[in-house]
Amino acid sequence: MADIEMKDDKSKDKKEEVKEEPKPEPLTPAAEIKQNAAQIARAVSTLEPRFTHRVLRSLTALRKKVDEAAIKSAVEGVYTKDSEAKKTLLSWLPATSPGSLEESMEVDSSAKNASEPVPEVEVYLRLLIIYQLLSSKDTYAGALDLAHQTVEKMQAWNRRSMDAIAAKVWFAVMRAYELGGDLADARPLFLAAQRTASLRHDDEAQASLINCLLRSYIAYNLYSQADKLVSKTTFPASASNAQFARYHYYLGRIRAVQLNYTDAHTHLQQAVRRAPPARTAPGFYQTVNKYLVVVELLMGDIPDRGLFRQEVLEKALGAYFDIVKAVRTGSLAQFQTTLQKHKDQFEADKTYSLIVRLRQNVIKTGIRRLSLSYSRISLRDICVKLNLDSEEDAEYIVGKAIRDGVIEGKIVHEKGWMECMTQKNNYGPEVSELFGRRIAFCLNLHNQSVKAMRYPLNAHRKELAAAEGAREREKELAKGIQDGEIDDEDLGGDF
Repeated sequence: MADIEMKDDKSKDKKEEVKEEPKPEPLTPAAEIKQNAAQIARAVSTLEPRFTHRVLRSLTALRKKVDEAAIKSAVEGVYTKDSEAKKTLLSWLPATSPGSLEESMEVDSSAKNASEPVPEVEVYLRLLIIYQLLSSKDTYAGALDLAHQTVEKMQAWNRRSMDAIAAKVWFAVMRAYELGGDLADARPLFLAAQRTASLRHDDEAQASLINCLLRSYIAYNLYSQADKLVSKTTFPASASNAQFARYHYYLGRIRAVQLNYTDAHTHLQQAVRRAPPARTAPGFYQTVNKYLVVVELLMGDIPDRGLFRQEVLEKALGAYFDIVKAVRTGSLAQFQTTLQKHKDQFEADKTYSLIVRLRQNVIKTGIRRLSLSYSRISLRDICVKLNLDSEEDAEYIVGKAIRDGVIEGKIVHEKGWMECMTQKNNYGPEVSELFGRRIAFCLNLHNQSVKAMRYPLNAHRKELAAAEGAREREKELAKGIQDGEIDDEDLGGDF
């Protein structure tokens, strides 16, 4: 027993030692940038692009922590003292605050004997500086100038190991034009770069440039040109999930404007599935779901109530939840009131033109409710209940609803009312046709299953051989009995 207790004490001591181990301190932004630069240099030297992709995956989180002092410290730590690239990069940054001088001196002292980094590292640092300049309205012009210089350098170097970083740079160039209000001026540059990327089979840059062009066309409501771009290009199958999510989102908006709501709904669902988690990219998740709710309403469906209870979407989709309630109740007055109340938000979200189309859906829902409540109702009462302008409008809308199969009824023009047909409870010819199709499907499935069954090869020959052997044994037995060679004792007592 004493030995067992000693073992328990040792295991407890080991557990305490494991628990007491200090956690590693998180890297500072400057140290993380320097570590990413080393990873990029390793990817270039070993021809392994996975290290570059690992660095780019952390770009979104790093952008939230980085500042001008951290970038300056990283640049001084990566480059040598008399490097021309170092002077060029530091010229885009303002003077560093005194509080960050200690960190920059530490990083600089560790890089006294460092060699000149590869061009991919310079492009990565330029990308960080562009995003830092885009964080303030006063430096938009500087960000655009730096973006142009970075593009010229990338095209001059023409290195395939730079493709992954170049795709991120093209998105930053688009953001610089967009925030500056000159996104239309970037289209010739993007079109030329897209052709070059297609010829070089640069899938990452090609996917990024296609999304940039689609965003430019949609921003100026040029949906026909965006549709032509989609039809004339092929989106790379090896693109990342983030690029695919953007591409499906833009396709969903194009198809929604073209009244192709089924395809729009499919693309928007794909955008939601391929997008990062809601907490990682809440803005994109909210925007896609706004269009998804509107498209589902235009298709005649009512979105799930649980969608509006999500923590990320509860506040962002408040106005759209009011629209859903108006469409569900079929109240045209409530729909018009909600539309006017949230008009500014819908225009800011660029969903106002689609929501206006829901007026016909609200009217159809109201007419369906009236047809279930009344066996006969006058057109004047329909005008009052649905807030229509005149009886002529009510007659036209009711006639179209009857023709589209929304309701079953007829209009009595002489008396000015609508008569609703009673629902039949007996089986009609369409029910027998439905059963006939189901029976035919089951019979066809059975026949196909029988045809697909596989049997052992030449199995019937083995059965024939066994049957012939049994016959021979019976003949020998009968002959033996006839000749008297087999008696009753040989056959058994009960024979």
